[in-house]
Amino acid sequence: MRLKKRTEMMIALVVACLAIMIVATWNVSAAGEELTTPSGEPGSTSDSSLIQDENTKYSKNMDIWFMLMLVAFLMIFIRKYEWGVALATLLVTAGSFLAYMATQQFYFDQAWDQTLMIRGVICSITVVIAIGVFLGTIKMWQYLMVGALFGPIYAFVEWFLFQYLSGVVDPGGSILVHMCAAYFGLGVALAIRDKRAFNEPQYTTTHSVSFVWLASMLLFILWPSFVTSLLPADQVTWGMITCYMAGIGSIITTYIVCQAVQKKVNPLIFTYAMLAGPVAIGSPLLSVNQWGALVIGLVAGVVSALSFIYLQPWLTKKIGAMDVMGVHNLHGMGGWTGALAAALIVGSATNAIAAVSVALITLVTGAIVGAVVRVTRGKISDELLFNDDLDFIKNEMPSSASALNEMGAEADREVSGATH
Repeated sequence: MRLKKRTEMMIALVVACLAIMIVATWNVSAAGEELTTPSGEPGSTSDSSLIQDENTKYSKNMDIWFMLMLVAFLMIFIRKYEWGVALATLLVTAGSFLAYMATQQFYFDQAWDQTLMIRGVICSITVVIAIGVFLGTIKMWQYLMVGALFGPIYAFVEWFLFQYLSGVVDPGGSILVHMCAAYFGLGVALAIRDKRAFNEPQYTTTHSVSFVWLASMLLFILWPSFVTSLLPADQVTWGMITCYMAGIGSIITTYIVCQAVQKKVNPLIFTYAMLAGPVAIGSPLLSVNQWGALVIGLVAGVVSALSFIYLQPWLTKKIGAMDVMGVHNLHGMGGWTGALAAALIVGSATNAIAAVSVALITLVTGAIVGAVVRVTRGKISDELLFNDDLDFIKNEMPSSASALNEMGAEADREVSGATH
């Protein structure tokens, strides 16, 4: 019976692979033309400025992939779930990227190019942020499923904001990325509603929190690539200026709030809330001058830090679900700050309408995905919650390596004796 089941699985896998190959090679000649990079040589259809634009997009594409992996290190502080965070990030990235790109190609008829690749990795970084809300409360394989389900949802939100609505100001993703991540994650957590998460002490080490410091500081450096990744070349410099100014503002006020309220700096508040400025500047990125960006960052730092200290305990009690990484405090509240700031600056309510709509859409779709997760999850014992022991081969005994070496040496002696 077991052999028969394995045979059926292998046949299904082969059929699935053949189907993917057929789809991938459909109209292959046209696809080859779309993927041709301009050479700039005489007779080429494009000039050198287009080559430079391609190279710039390539660099930003790499920067955003780097940022995506750094988000994992930003969440890696729970001592018993460090490897789990890394694997969850990779699985949810794979599922979301493939699902989003397939949706864009086969439903929206989009050709693969640098711009679409950037949009695809932005989709993936959004859901990587979102899983921080319910990280450690689902089974490892389910991260792949969550990513695959999120891809089409994100594509719909993107279409809703920039094609269905008119006049949304969000070049750097305060609404599309950060609010989408926060409220999708909350929707999933509300559906799972595992209250045992309230009792998780989340043990940390100096080493694990040092990773968070490093990730936060590197994310700060790379953030301008993220918010300017889809902008025309003549707007990139201004986007970089306002992004860094907003980030400097949130560094200052996050430190002040931590010192004023808690008398010392809590690294797991500071390293997150210091990024509230870059989150908030996403919407008003091109609508403010450098000093206006600084003010937005100052406000965002206060809002995010106070949300970690006061809002999260209150919200957890009210909704009956735990935001494990405090995603709403940084990305949700930072997103609201940016969306409403842009609405005030440009004098239009469209951004406020867009923000409310995205929050509702992603809460509902997140809850639907969370219901699927809950049904397919089964039971997780208390000792395996926020614990990745079940998913990895872990061996911290140095003697094991010695034992393996000894076994190898013994085998060599036996072979040598047999030959003589």
